[in-house]
Amino acid sequence: MYGTPALPPDFVSLPYANPEAPKGGRIVFGNTGGFDSLNPFVQKGTSPWQLRFWGYESLLGRSWDEPFSLYGLLAESVRAAPDRSWVEFDLHPDARFSDGSPVTVEDVIWSYQTLGTAGHLRYRGLAEQIAGIRQTGPRSVRFDFNTADRELALIAGMRPILKKAQWDGKTFAASGLDDIPIGTGAYVVSDFEAGRFVTLRRNPDYWGNDLPFRRGTQNFDELRIEFYGDETVLFEAFKAGELTVNREFNAEKWETQYNFPAVQRGDIIKSEIPHRKPSGMTGFVMNTRRAPFQDWRVREAMLLAFNFEYINDTLTGGVQPRITSYFSNSELAMQPGPPSADVRALLAPYSETLAPDALDGYALPQSDGTARNRKNLRRAVNLLAEAGWTVTDGVLTDRNGDPFAFDVLLRQGDTGNQTVIEIYRQALERLGMAVTVTTVDDAQYTARIGEYDFDMTPFRRDLSLSPGNEQRLYWGSGGAETPGSRNLMGVASPAVDAMIDTMLTAETRTDFVSAVRALDRVLTTGRYVIPIWQYDVGRIAHSRHLRFPDRLPIYGDAVGFLPDVWWYDPE
Repeated sequence: MYGTPALPPDFVSLPYANPEAPKGGRIVFGNTGGFDSLNPFVQKGTSPWQLRFWGYESLLGRSWDEPFSLYGLLAESVRAAPDRSWVEFDLHPDARFSDGSPVTVEDVIWSYQTLGTAGHLRYRGLAEQIAGIRQTGPRSVRFDFNTADRELALIAGMRPILKKAQWDGKTFAASGLDDIPIGTGAYVVSDFEAGRFVTLRRNPDYWGNDLPFRRGTQNFDELRIEFYGDETVLFEAFKAGELTVNREFNAEKWETQYNFPAVQRGDIIKSEIPHRKPSGMTGFVMNTRRAPFQDWRVREAMLLAFNFEYINDTLTGGVQPRITSYFSNSELAMQPGPPSADVRALLAPYSETLAPDALDGYALPQSDGTARNRKNLRRAVNLLAEAGWTVTDGVLTDRNGDPFAFDVLLRQGDTGNQTVIEIYRQALERLGMAVTVTTVDDAQYTARIGEYDFDMTPFRRDLSLSPGNEQRLYWGSGGAETPGSRNLMGVASPAVDAMIDTMLTAETRTDFVSAVRALDRVLTTGRYVIPIWQYDVGRIAHSRHLRFPDRLPIYGDAVGFLPDVWWYDPE
């Protein structure tokens, strides 16, 4: 994205892969919930989230040891205009689908057009910015863009390529379990039972076995996903040996509950994987499309009532630090106090649309760590009063006498967030609020989230060291009222849109960082999410037969690490 890629043209393997890793063995993961689709590229249904990463490839592949650099995969070479207004790819002559048929320019053009019109919403933003796609040679395809956006030349290399002929006479958007998209990746679905398990086998004729980009990766013969009703049952299955790997997100549980016999015998190893990426945002999002969350004072009151210090100490032993902004833990994060001169200059034209303290300085509320949290609750009462909410006979009501009531939507099996909400609800009820909790299965949860049919719900957005076009999908105004976008909070801010535009047209890293810091400031002071703890290190418990390289990527345990560069060691 900026500067020169770290790897030379003749690199042997990715720096965090072991080019001598042996092939063989299997790895078994656990998911909670279920699935009713095996097409991860459409809006309809719920598919295992891992599928789009394991069986499908794009023109270029990403190195997870650089902020944002891409290398040839299905494309063996790439050319771009100096201003990146167009990009052209040459397909690798050996590129094949899993059925052995060659990947053609026709497949590439069909994939982009189909995903851009009938695919999942995450693919449609790029389609709107492509002026045209055309074949320029036997194995060459060119994309022309209609938007000044320097990231588009990279994004155009990252869409999955699917086989056009498979879908003749079929409706791509309506597919589910019956039509599994044919891809080019090393793994192919070999067996499944709806809602129970999915098994993928490594294709022995995978076309990319000898590519430097693939050397030392995709080493397992079999990848399997077992599905469980909730996290508790999944953990018991892992302890019993039904799973070979388990990620743990609770630091206290990691320290206190991973001492079962298999760990004591050395059959299970506890590995911690550091990273250098932003914290991202994890917490509980408020739907600003609905009352009473349109008012920033109400949202600040909700933050004040959330006794993070007490909850964190109760559930994680206080080990995991709090997320302080969307890009915290990186140079992209908003800085403490008032903004720097360059950030202030970017935000000044939008000052009337920002929260009152956005240009002064803002930090998340802190409690005294006690269960009562009296000082912050008093501040919350005052803010609610300013917003027109007062307590009458123990019930918080507005000027019309309507009670302050809202619902928290949770996914079935999400026991961790259920515990957090139960503690939080006690504080909210002391303020006179009526809080209900609704738990639904995966299919209902996906449908309701897609239609923004919730008041508050758990929220997670992973963010990279090179944020770009995905930011429009996360919080651009275009997704505020568009069903299926990832803008769950309903942000419709001209300042947010302008900062994303500035990021995407920045020609220097310095200008880019200023734009991201300004975006982070607008989002954080907007009080859209109640942040909880960050995952500052990856915690993976795994069979002693599973190994990974000593050299770790800067993104740590992100996509492209497990299972990509792990291998099975029978000894």
